Amino acid sequence: KLIGARYHNKGYMAAVGASGSPADYISPRDRHGHGTHTLSTAGGSPVLDASMFGLAKGTAKGGAPKARVAAYKVCWDQTASGSCFFADVLAAFDAAIGDGVDVISISIGGELEDYLKDASAIGSFHAISRGIPVTISAGNGGPGLGSVTNVAPWLFTVAAATSGRDFPASVSLGNGQTLK
Repeated sequence: KLIGARYHNKGYMAAVGASGSPADYISPRDRHGHGTHTLSTAGGSPVLDASMFGLAKGTAKGGAPKARVAAYKVCWDQTASGSCFFADVLAAFDAAIGDGVDVISISIGGELEDYLKDASAIGSFHAISRGIPVTISAGNGGPGLGSVTNVAPWLFTVAAATSGRDFPASVSLGNGQTLK
């Protein structure tokens, strides 16, 4: 699945300096699991009999299970302030375009910005102009009015949704009453 991994941190290092030790690995390695999660969502192989504690049993798989994935890490120090610097995001787009990827999938949220101040909008515009489609998360907030942050019209913006399933459980109270 994972055929390559790079990291981009020159913007981060310029902002915090070499002494600003991040709570993350200075490598493509992912300390918090976000990269692993997004890779499996995009290209995860089928897993038979997957379930949540025996509920909703079925086959789990990524959107393109036969895909080969290259990862480009750009966000740093996520246990503190969380930092995805403009220069690092653009460097990753340039690297992905130069590597000849077929699709770019990004999981970065933030504040709603003018397109000219939004690294994801600018980088994705360069990718789209070279025939590379870009999917991106709707953001990391919500649900709520105005919580979608990646809105450039050339992006495929994707949001999470509830599953529409109920996972009922019963609670027996001391007075003999049972609640579902």
